Amino acid sequence: MPDAIFAHPRLAPVYDAFDGDRADLDAYLRIVDEFDARHVLDIGCGTGSLAVLLARSGRHVTGVDPAAASLDAAVSKTGDASVTWLHGDATTLPALSVDIALMTGNVAQVFLDDDDWIATLQGIHGALRDGGHLVFETRRPQRRAWEEWAVDTDPVIRNLPGIGEVERRMEVTRVALPYVSFRYTYTFASDGFSVESDSTLRFRSRAEVEETLVTNGFTTIDVREAPDRPGREYVFVAQRTH
Repeated sequence: MPDAIFAHPRLAPVYDAFDGDRADLDAYLRIVDEFDARHVLDIGCGTGSLAVLLARSGRHVTGVDPAAASLDAAVSKTGDASVTWLHGDATTLPALSVDIALMTGNVAQVFLDDDDWIATLQGIHGALRDGGHLVFETRRPQRRAWEEWAVDTDPVIRNLPGIGEVERRMEVTRVALPYVSFRYTYTFASDGFSVESDSTLRFRSRAEVEETLVTNGFTTIDVREAPDRPGREYVFVAQRTH
């Protein structure tokens, strides 16, 4: 089940306000250009920030996400961009034959169980055309990002049109590597409503990721830096090989 931050009807509409300027998406736009991809699959598309950018650049875009509330937010921002929105995940995709599949925002780390991760890779493999590409990011375990999260406890407050002031607090709740759990607590000033969203990420090593790619029909052709977060993440560029 999706975390509340994506699935709760009051949290999904405020997600973008706390998600920064999304400068990280520029690198993915460049990669799509690099491979001259015309049909793009955005896995875990969330509120649709990347999918809409891609569609407005003239691509055929399919966005899939298991959180209906996030998809509702995505549809609301589509405007004149043409995106096919699917409620589901990589294991429920129809035949697509896309040129490239993307997973941004550390989506690849939400698959905690090996079977779920393998099923996701197999679903993506089936959605790609022969020779198509898969590009995704994961946080580097050795960077130990959770140690920074643990001390960054100051509240973040946004004043949102039509919603009012919303406060977000974060706390790391458990570190049991390779798993790290954390909680966001959102409080709405307008009515005092407060809701918690618990999340867990799995921190896989580069070797682990590359091994699972090989065994599921991909070749890793490059492992890059995230330009906006150097030293913090791996960006895997893989190709469907069989």
